[in-house]
Amino acid sequence: MREFDGDYILADNVWDEIVWVWRRTEAPRGCKVEIVEGLVTVAPLPSVAHNYVAERVQRRLYDVIPEDWGIYQRLPLAVPTRLGLYTPDLAVMPEKPLRAGGERVIAASRAELVGEVVSPATADNDRIHKLAGYAQAGVPLYLLIDSLAPDGPTVTLHSEPEGDTYRSLREAGFGDPVALPAPFTCTLHTSEFPEA
Repeated sequence: MREFDGDYILADNVWDEIVWVWRRTEAPRGCKVEIVEGLVTVAPLPSVAHNYVAERVQRRLYDVIPEDWGIYQRLPLAVPTRLGLYTPDLAVMPEKPLRAGGERVIAASRAELVGEVVSPATADNDRIHKLAGYAQAGVPLYLLIDSLAPDGPTVTLHSEPEGDTYRSLREAGFGDPVALPAPFTCTLHTSEFPEA
């Protein structure tokens, strides 16, 4: 009888098992590997337009965030209660948890704002599953930029998390300004966002 000499884990819970798989998932360079509803997913490299939109939002937010906060692209955020480990397009949070080092993931609850730019490969996850996950984690603001929305390109700001949903949302079409509340207190100019 042959013994198994590969890599394996004996975990006490499903979360540890899934994170173990996520850490060992090899994907093509630039692809995004996430855990959504307990499933390890791989999304292709984002488009140029996708990156442009994320950069425009990031640039605007840098004007208004406190000096000891940062804006991070593709920072792994954990939502263990939903078996989720998301790598959002933007996460705004205090720098302190990141300066500690050593961690491969950060609790989503530490983020003050999370932004996702919808792509064809991630649309349902961004619109449904991550929305519920970020709300459940208590992320105060979830900014969803959706050039593929059925009724036309839309920016939706979700706020006031409660359970696995947000009690308030503000929606605007591309071209309309989007006002962010405190602590950001700024306006996003969406007229420069390219449509899909």
